[in-house]
Amino acid sequence: MDQEVNRAGMFRVDRLTGQTDVFADGLRNPVRFDWNLESGQLWAPVNERDEPGNNLVPDYMTEVQERAFCGWPYSYFGQNVDTRVQPQRPDLVAKAISPSYALGSHVAALELEFYRDDLLPASYKNGAFVGLNGSWNRKPYSGYKVIFVPFENGHPSGQPNDILTGFLDADSNALGRPVGVITDSEGVLLVADDVGNINWRVAPDTRAN
Repeated sequence: MDQEVNRAGMFRVDRLTGQTDVFADGLRNPVRFDWNLESGQLWAPVNERDEPGNNLVPDYMTEVQERAFCGWPYSYFGQNVDTRVQPQRPDLVAKAISPSYALGSHVAALELEFYRDDLLPASYKNGAFVGLNGSWNRKPYSGYKVIFVPFENGHPSGQPNDILTGFLDADSNALGRPVGVITDSEGVLLVADDVGNINWRVAPDTRAN
């Protein structure tokens, strides 16, 4: 564990002094996070651990609470102990908080962006786009798409909707794997794909009917 110091956490940096402190800990791979403007809370997607089974462990997105401990590596999805990790830390497991919203096992949730613009329909406002890079050790494969999670009053309010799909062919070969999600100055959703080496542009169809 001496090799894990300052890993799997989120740090706050004072831009003037360069001093840092741990904002939250026990988060495995919170690649890109964002603020929900309705609630003022920080949210992050978490790409959880591998190999406990096809349906364990769920990747998730979560409201990141200051000074929170989220389990890694001692427990998953709250206080479910990962017995592979020895020695254990019951004191930390007891502190581990449960995540806010499960995204499915091994979907590899990498980046998250709240939609603040007006180009897309109003139902997208303040909800979250999440890039799912896709599983490598699950059968059947999962992920390989971009989803949208609706929010209301700063909290998830329904099931995720598929936004960008078709990255697996009929033989489950990956034609692409979404990673980055971000909106541009016009409110268009841009998606980076690290297998197809393509940037996808998602916008309303403005062609006449």
